[in-house]
Amino acid sequence: MSDIMDEISRLSLKDAKPNMTISPRNPDHNPLHLIKNMKLKHGRPAFIAGPMVRYSKLPFRELVRNFNCDIVYTPMILAREFVRNDVARLSDFTTNDKDRSVIVQVGASNVEDLLKFVDMIYPYVDGIGLNCGCPIKEQMREGIGAALMSEPELVSSMVKAVKEKYGDSIVIETKIRIHNDLNETINFVKMVEKNGVDFITVHGRTKNTRSSIPANYDAIKLVKETVNVPVVANGDCFSLKDAFEIAEYTGVDGVMAVRGILANPAIFAGFDKTPWSAVEIFWDLATSYGLPFRITQHHLSQMMEKIIPRKYLKEMNETNNMIDMIDWFDSNFNLKRAGDENFATAIEPTWKQSREEMAHI
Repeated sequence: MSDIMDEISRLSLKDAKPNMTISPRNPDHNPLHLIKNMKLKHGRPAFIAGPMVRYSKLPFRELVRNFNCDIVYTPMILAREFVRNDVARLSDFTTNDKDRSVIVQVGASNVEDLLKFVDMIYPYVDGIGLNCGCPIKEQMREGIGAALMSEPELVSSMVKAVKEKYGDSIVIETKIRIHNDLNETINFVKMVEKNGVDFITVHGRTKNTRSSIPANYDAIKLVKETVNVPVVANGDCFSLKDAFEIAEYTGVDGVMAVRGILANPAIFAGFDKTPWSAVEIFWDLATSYGLPFRITQHHLSQMMEKIIPRKYLKEMNETNNMIDMIDWFDSNFNLKRAGDENFATAIEPTWKQSREEMAHI
C-alpha cells in the first residue's frame, strides 16, 4: 500500500501517467459494467456503499465487500488540496489490490483542479465521483458540494473535460441532491448527461432537508425516467428489503446506503443487525491498516448499538485509547483474531460467560 501512495506522490501534475508496474484496472470492476450487469444478469440493483466523511476509509471499504457490496466510495477528497499537497495525498487516500471496485469522490469547483486530480489518481481507482450534493456549509462556501447544484453549466464543463481527455477509459459519476423545483433537477441531469456523465446518483432530499424527513423517491423515479444513463438511488436504505423496495419503486439501477451501512456493514447480505463476524473482521482490518483510534471506536459503536446493551456500549465508548478498547473487548467477549479457529463465523456476540449472564439481565 505504501508503494502505491509513494507513486501517487511522485506523479507529475503536468503529465501524470500510471507507473508501468501498476496493474491495469480489471474491467470486471468497472462501476458502469457492474451496475448494468447486476440488473441484466442477476435481476437486482447494484449494492453500493456511499461516501462518508472520515468513515469510508480503506478498512471499512474492505469490510463491506465481505457482505455483498458491489461498489464502495472513498470519503470526499478536496481536489485543490490533493493536487497541491503531498501530505494531503498521503492522509486522504490509501488503497491496495483488494480495493475494487472503488470510486473516489472528489470535491472540485473548476475544470483545472478536477483534471489535475484525475490525472494523479485515475490509475488507482475504478471511477471518479463528482460531489454535487454535500450540504456542509463550509464546503458550499468553497463552491463545492451542493453549491454546484446551482451551477449546471460548470458541472457539465467539468464532466465534459474529463470525458474528452479519458473517454471510456474512466467512469465519471455525479452525485446530486434534488432541487425544491424539480424542473431544475431535470434540467441539471439532462445537461450532465449530454456532456458525457456515465451515471447519476440522486439523494432524494434537498440541501436543506433534514435526514429525519423521508427521502423523495418520486423525485428519484422522475430522474430515472428522464435520462438514459444508469441512476442510483440514495436515501433511507437501512436493510436489504429497503434496497429492493427502493429499486422496484423508482426503477433505478443501483441503491446506495450510507447511514444504514455504517450501522450495519452487512445489510446487503440480508442481516437485520451487525453480525459478530463483521466486528471481528473489522477489528482485524482496523489494526492491520492502522485506522485511528477515534474512527475505529466510532465504527464499532455504530455497528454494536443494536447488538449489545446500552450500558456496555457506554463502557466501550468511554475507553480512551486502542489498547484499553482491545482490553475491554477481551474482558467481555471471546474476540477471535485472524488465524483463530472459527474466526469471523459467529452471528451473535460471543460474550464471556460471566458477562453474558449480566448482559441479559
